[in-house]
Amino acid sequence: MTEQRELLLSKLGFRFGINGPHAARTMMLDDLRLLLSRTPQQATRAEYKSSVVDANVLGKPTRKARELAFRHLAALYALDIGNPIFRALRRLWALDEAAQPLLALAVALARDPLLAVTQAFVLAQVPGAVVPRESIENFIDARDPSRFSAESLKAFAQRIGGTWTAAGYLQGKVRKMRIVPKAHPESVTLLLFLGYLEGRTGQRLFSSEWLNLIGKTPGELEALASSASHRGLLVFMNAGGVKEVRFPDYLTPEEEHVRQEVSHVV
Repeated sequence: MTEQRELLLSKLGFRFGINGPHAARTMMLDDLRLLLSRTPQQATRAEYKSSVVDANVLGKPTRKARELAFRHLAALYALDIGNPIFRALRRLWALDEAAQPLLALAVALARDPLLAVTQAFVLAQVPGAVVPRESIENFIDARDPSRFSAESLKAFAQRIGGTWTAAGYLQGKVRKMRIVPKAHPESVTLLLFLGYLEGRTGQRLFSSEWLNLIGKTPGELEALASSASHRGLLVFMNAGGVKEVRFPDYLTPEEEHVRQEVSHVV
């Protein structure tokens, strides 16, 4: 990916680099759920910080722990309604609790490069297969040999495994097994939106890595998109095999202009 494309996508809420929150935490699904349940949908970043650090809505034992929790949550999810990805997450979050794990995972993948590199590994595992922690360690180490110490690699793999478990792709505490999560119209909406932010339109939205997360057939994806459209989450039209997906009111005019720039940059 070119530097120019990364810069444009960063303006739309994505994060890049070689480091990310999973160096220290999982995707913190329980904390995110608690925080979003205690704050209004239009809360500002300052209000989220006050809720975590001052009001201690997450129940952390010390102020330092509260500050760290906020820092990691903000890195993972932005916690800023000025960020298009977080704004979409907040818009969809309360509609169906069952969709929340995949909603959180999608945003975490968009904003944590450390987590994102493991997507291909997890999706390559056959449903029902056992996924040892060591296999995650080996995958990470093979991508960047000697970057992590043995101790750090183990801890990182445990956090990665914890996130994919919380998201519904792995099952079990010690002996983890690959499972297939259930897809919901809300999570499919966000996955399509992330592809849209990357400059995709029409049929190309349905063949992105984002939609690969749910492993559905083209017909199943269309049915989910239709369901989302009927609920007013997006606009989906399919006439003669020509697909159109739109996201009314998801982006400001300025953000839409950036998105269009992205579509012209490789």
